[in-house]
Amino acid sequence: MQERKYPVGIQTFERLRKENYLYIDKTELVWKMTKESPYVFLSRPRRFGKSLLSTTLDSYFQGRKDLFEGLKIMELEKEWDSYPVIHVDVSVAKGRETAAELQAALKLQLKPLATEFGYDPEELSPGMMLMGLIRRAYEKTGKQVAVIIDEYDAPILDVLNDEEKLSDFRRVMQEFYQPLKASEAMIKFCFLTGVTRLSQMNIFSTLNNMTNVSLNPKFSAICGITEQELETFLHTDIEILADELGISVEETIERLRLKYDGYLFSDCGQRVFNPYSLMLAFVNKSLGNYWFESGTPTFLFQQMQLHRTDITKLDGVEASEYDFYSPTEAMDTALPLLYQTGYLTIKSYDKESFIYTLGVPNQEVRVGLVEGLLPVYVGLRRDNVQTGFALKFWQALKKNDLDLALREMQAFFAGLPYVDGFKKKLEDVSNLEGFYEWSMMLIFNMLNVYVQTQVRCSNGRADLVVKMPDTIYVIELKVNGTAQEALEQIEKKGYATPYLTDGRKVVKVGVKFSTETKTVDDWIIK
Repeated sequence: MQERKYPVGIQTFERLRKENYLYIDKTELVWKMTKESPYVFLSRPRRFGKSLLSTTLDSYFQGRKDLFEGLKIMELEKEWDSYPVIHVDVSVAKGRETAAELQAALKLQLKPLATEFGYDPEELSPGMMLMGLIRRAYEKTGKQVAVIIDEYDAPILDVLNDEEKLSDFRRVMQEFYQPLKASEAMIKFCFLTGVTRLSQMNIFSTLNNMTNVSLNPKFSAICGITEQELETFLHTDIEILADELGISVEETIERLRLKYDGYLFSDCGQRVFNPYSLMLAFVNKSLGNYWFESGTPTFLFQQMQLHRTDITKLDGVEASEYDFYSPTEAMDTALPLLYQTGYLTIKSYDKESFIYTLGVPNQEVRVGLVEGLLPVYVGLRRDNVQTGFALKFWQALKKNDLDLALREMQAFFAGLPYVDGFKKKLEDVSNLEGFYEWSMMLIFNMLNVYVQTQVRCSNGRADLVVKMPDTIYVIELKVNGTAQEALEQIEKKGYATPYLTDGRKVVKVGVKFSTETKTVDDWIIK
């Protein structure tokens, strides 16, 4: 069998199709989106295929029928008209130090289009250039123009924590995007994509005709890979990975699900896997933490510090639709950014109260949170921990000696040098079980051990469920209580019942933490 070509790092639809890279057919959704509205905005986290979607739209509006042979869109599109396309990738303007540098970067991005559609030297600003390009493309071809803006918010995200730069950069971007509404009569279709919501950047006060499809169930799977797509289009790839890992196909699917699945972008849409990580897992034949390793969103962790984000409440946090659209200037929480950057996702939706419940999507994201939060909240780097405590803790777990593991954890907690900025926060939350729950979760994730927090069962929620190859640990924590009470709660609520038919040994653990010593005080193992 010919080896698959996985599109890792390939974001151009034309190249992907011409060079026979693997492509999961999303063209039916692409076609439907172009009929949804003439002006469309879509928000998705980084590495979710937004740029590939943008170049797919580029090829479609150019009428490149040859690139779509064999795809679903061929059954839907009958005309295949060609339109002039103005496609701008704003991510190239990231990292600029001044408003003047940002303007220069945007103008440089428009320069190749000026070669095609003409240039007027009196167009001094990026917005004037964009307006001129749209008008000349329309006049030159006699057809309306498709405008595609990829990563529209990239320059702004870089300066979220710098008020002076943020104000200057926002003015530049407002001027740049202003022609999109002013040129409405000349525009066939306008598509913008990025990480943050439109209203959060406050640069679209005049562009009020955009249709935001980010939470629309119809397009929930337009970026990402559904479980059905995984088990059909990628079944052969799963078999190869399973053989490499030395486990069954079913277990491989379960591991992929735990590692990369769980993203939900609407109240009733389809859940999707992270496509970037999934492709790299097949390329490397290994289940790595590829998404977080591909880039650290420092602005997000800075916002979490700024808004004193309570990390004990990230799983199960409730939000209204307004929270997703809250303007940056009015944000008193990092919640919108946590959702938009992919660190939280929709878990459920209450149609009566219109409230969303959010949570961490999967194990890979939890590891990313560990990497980012350790230095921010605790003052430690991952390697500082792994060289000492983690090795001893891991060896104890491998021997099924949980008593020894908890003694190692006791010593570890007692010696944590919490950073100055978090000391007051520590005082506020160290009497809450959620704080220790999250701290233990961070420790398990440092070891790449799969752990779930607040796991639902018929009679409540278990604090932690830790899954090892041959053992499942069901752990309940108590701050204002005893280890015995914690163990009795596991028994009374039946937290371990769902795992009794798993085949692995099930161990119940009641743990008591001390608010005085800030460490494990007592535990009972059954």
